[in-house]
Amino acid sequence: MASTEPLDVRPIDPEQGDAVWPLSIEAGWNQNVADWRFMLGAGRGFGCTAPDGTWQASSLILPLGQKLAWISMVLVTKDRRRGGVGTGLLKRCIEEVRAADAVAGLDATEQGRPIYLPLGFRDLYPIARWHFDGAKGGAVAPPAGVTIRPVTPADLPRLAIYDRPLTGMERPSILMHLALRQPGRAWLAEDVGGKIVGFVLGREGRVATSLGPVVADREAIALALISQAAAAAPGPFIIDVPEAHEAVRGWLLEQGATSPRGYMRMTLGTAKGLDDPSHVFALAGPELG
Repeated sequence: MASTEPLDVRPIDPEQGDAVWPLSIEAGWNQNVADWRFMLGAGRGFGCTAPDGTWQASSLILPLGQKLAWISMVLVTKDRRRGGVGTGLLKRCIEEVRAADAVAGLDATEQGRPIYLPLGFRDLYPIARWHFDGAKGGAVAPPAGVTIRPVTPADLPRLAIYDRPLTGMERPSILMHLALRQPGRAWLAEDVGGKIVGFVLGREGRVATSLGPVVADREAIALALISQAAAAAPGPFIIDVPEAHEAVRGWLLEQGATSPRGYMRMTLGTAKGLDDPSHVFALAGPELG
């Protein structure tokens, strides 16, 4: 039964990334301390502590432009569950996003979706999480006229301009962070005129390297980028792929990938372009949008 006492909600500062990391470890999630530090610095974290100061619950709001904010990392320790803490933190996040006159987005697990629907969230599209060890046989060749090369710091402004209309998200700081943090996972596709036609980024995690976001003009380019990133360094990997992309799904199955769970992308309100996964071939992650 949920407690009727108000929650003692406290901000989580970026330097407390180490202290809140055990919450995502207990949940079996892939984030590491670098993820927590980045998210808490780029967004706003809130949570609850035990009397000894140990973090027992967390939540996060990550702005993706002036009119969109991503809610994630709603975590509660096993000992503190069934007291309404998670729902209380979620409602606190929703209130903050609404106060900013923005749309709230999130990627819901199968268990979380029934909680979000009564709060007004609506389904956009389903996503499958895949686990795989590597690219068997190396990278897939890109389509004719398309070349793939590593991302350089000089590419980042163009990459952010390319990303925004195709994803509905304004996230140059996230793209820059991922590209500079793991340059070996960052690849760019260009046409014969040097125009960007796709990219893939990635980051190391607690148990596996996460590949994404992957954004491209078409699926054949996305597949070449994903396979290039997977072939460039050892796995294992995780990747979150909208279920609409059957060629990527088929390639993952050929690699021996398994999909133990999925998500539903949901929003509270309408954000232009966010309901269309045509050019989004992998998420940055449920915690980053």
